[in-house]
Amino acid sequence: MATLSDNARKMLGEGKNFATIATLNPDGSPHVTMVWIDTDGEHVIFNTAEGRVKTNNMRRDARVAVSVTSADNPYDGVTIRGRVVEMTHDGANEHIDKLAKKYMGVDEYPGRAQSPDEQRVIIKISPD
Repeated sequence: MATLSDNARKMLGEGKNFATIATLNPDGSPHVTMVWIDTDGEHVIFNTAEGRVKTNNMRRDARVAVSVTSADNPYDGVTIRGRVVEMTHDGANEHIDKLAKKYMGVDEYPGRAQSPDEQRVIIKISPD
């Protein structure tokens, strides 16, 4: 199993760096979306909701690519190819609140108020 480089861990864990996640549609074409990003030092981690295209794609095909660009220097970035190794609802609401604090400076994710029935999911990606 590959490991995240020091620079990748820094890009994923520090600052307000956004990531672009590429998943594969059923016809093999790419689906790309921007997300808030996190890491546990070993995995790329992000949070999304059930029923979205990327969530459905990852359940069907675990292969993904992640591109992260530094918010401070757009010429600094990392690209990680890997596979989804876990999708869990456990702790997902707390995790999206943690990301909202990191990216927006608020204690609770404001999008939850707009979709109170939304089920959040944490995605963990292992790098190839």
